[in-house]
Amino acid sequence: MPTEEKIEAEQSQMPALGSFLSGVVKWFDPVKGFGFVVADTGGPDILLHVNVLRNFGQSSVADGARIDLYAQKTERGIQAVSVGAIHPPEGAHTAALADIEGLDAAVVAAAPLEPARVKWFDKSKGFGFANVFGKREDVFVHVEVLRQSGLSDLQPGEALAMRVIEGKRGQMAAEVLAWETVLTVASGKGI
Repeated sequence: MPTEEKIEAEQSQMPALGSFLSGVVKWFDPVKGFGFVVADTGGPDILLHVNVLRNFGQSSVADGARIDLYAQKTERGIQAVSVGAIHPPEGAHTAALADIEGLDAAVVAAAPLEPARVKWFDKSKGFGFANVFGKREDVFVHVEVLRQSGLSDLQPGEALAMRVIEGKRGQMAAEVLAWETVLTVASGKGI
């Protein structure tokens, strides 16, 4: 059982109501519907509920991803109340995909961000498909591209923005972003 001094020390490290924090996703399980974030400033772990992610436009986040959020102190500890941004894990080495191996990052960045909706995605198989609005052809989405984009899973119907390239076997996502991320980018950079 924690001592009173330890509880007071932990509570002194807790952010005030509505505090803005940055940190790293310790783990997130979309099946359980929650995970935890470790704040850069230290202190107890921050509960990240799937509903907070959904309000941001995502249903999952990759372990090790950087995240900016607002948190508040509750009777049960610190909980995220909104997400400001999610950044892919730094230095994450992912398996190269033959379709994008050696592809110039400038080529990917030059591709337009296109609005899309997830058709289906099977994390255990490592891939799925999405539909870009106004286009008939399905776009292949690989789990490694998700990881590079800071995501770990997708749900049918989830809104995304993707940079799509012509791969060796057809259209494929080279970058996947949460729709709300795109809105933030668009308002800041005039996209």
